[in-house]
Amino acid sequence: MKVYKSYYPKAAEIERAWVVVDAAGQNLGRLATKIASLLLGKHKPTFTPGVELGDYVIVINAQKIAVTGTKTSTKLTTKMYHHHSGYPGGLKTISLRDQLQTRPERVIRSAVWGMLPHNRMGRHILKNLKVYAGPEHPHGPQKPQQVA
Repeated sequence: MKVYKSYYPKAAEIERAWVVVDAAGQNLGRLATKIASLLLGKHKPTFTPGVELGDYVIVINAQKIAVTGTKTSTKLTTKMYHHHSGYPGGLKTISLRDQLQTRPERVIRSAVWGMLPHNRMGRHILKNLKVYAGPEHPHGPQKPQQVA
């Protein structure tokens, strides 16, 4: 009888890279799935569920993201983002078009958060995502990569 042990990476074996993603002209949902996969570490051969193996992801040009789908012509006005202050009557709602104009980084962060586990580990992994509206970022001389 063979006994197969599960592989569990040690803390010293985990190597994290910095990945720069250019969001200009890319679809929001497809880009978010690739970013979530990079953050979770699913692209690595040592992937183990429940272990933080993912890379750090920097997204630039968030304001140039594209939106497609069945409601393409109306999605910019019908898709709403909600936030509650915690006080009675404190529900704030903003459309996708307005969110892209005022705070485009929140659009990508929200899409990626929907694809991560909604627990302690997911909240910690989301901190490894840095999103910037323009082409500059303060994280050193990394080159943008086309995530396909």
